[in-house]
Amino acid sequence: MARRAKGRPVNGIFLLDKPGGMSSNRALQIVKRIYGAAKAGHTGALDPLATGMLPLCFGEATKFSQFLLDADKRYVTTAKLGQRTDTSDADGVVVEERPLPENLSAAQLDELLQREFTGLITQVPSMFSALKHNGQPLYKLARQGIQVEVKSRQVTVFSIELLDFRGDEVDLDIRCSKGTYIRSIVQDMGEMLGCGAHVKMLRRLDSGPYKAESMMPLADLEQRVADMGSDATPESIQMHLDTLLLPPWSPVADTPEVLLTELQTSALCKGQRVMLDPFEAQPLVRIRDAASDKFLGIGEIDADGQLLTRRLMNTQDM
Repeated sequence: MARRAKGRPVNGIFLLDKPGGMSSNRALQIVKRIYGAAKAGHTGALDPLATGMLPLCFGEATKFSQFLLDADKRYVTTAKLGQRTDTSDADGVVVEERPLPENLSAAQLDELLQREFTGLITQVPSMFSALKHNGQPLYKLARQGIQVEVKSRQVTVFSIELLDFRGDEVDLDIRCSKGTYIRSIVQDMGEMLGCGAHVKMLRRLDSGPYKAESMMPLADLEQRVADMGSDATPESIQMHLDTLLLPPWSPVADTPEVLLTELQTSALCKGQRVMLDPFEAQPLVRIRDAASDKFLGIGEIDADGQLLTRRLMNTQDM
């Protein structure tokens, strides 16, 4: 007999403003417990030092988490010049100190950033990253003193803006593709300047379609529950919490939508062919039942007008 998951069937996405000093998984488990959710996952870990946007997917929303993992991101960071740490951030131990270049100006620094760190760039992720080697996260190996070869990768930095330059500290606003390591940018910048550098502060503002103004700090979420008082029933608390969730399909909200008739919906749910007429070939579409207005999943329309499914919702829990 299959084991029943503990918790209730929560479906949606919560945009958490992750606090500093906490791992992404720890933050996920706290919010999952608050919601009493049976199934949850996060989309793209933030280092304990980092704060900001951490989309948490509950239930059926986990089927669309890959779209957030693959999405573009936006960060603000403060780089500390003149010091290199073993983790490339302020959580590490300072392993080297070097003087800053004489008479370094904001204009010179900005010129370096635009020349070397915009567009398609190659970087080597830090050993203190969540990338895996033979199934083990690199940061776990690094903490054991184990060094492995980390392959370089190409990423895209759409823009990098110098916000402020205060002697030995640099504030940057970076918009980039998935897989970009801000610590690597800061570390490489420090080496090009000849003085070394590490990340002092890192905050993720945007992730894919989600913007900074939409996220909620963990303390605010906990306070909302506390403010409902001891007289609030578990059901009323759950209903209130669920109003804070975005729909499971929000990661693909900007894709074209296909509305199906009752017969087409029935055929789709039975695994039968669904032909569209008229049609336009599309690599990704949202699928919705016209009569009930239920979101059914995502798919694609091939050159013959056939609707091919990629991910379908379990509508019994919706």
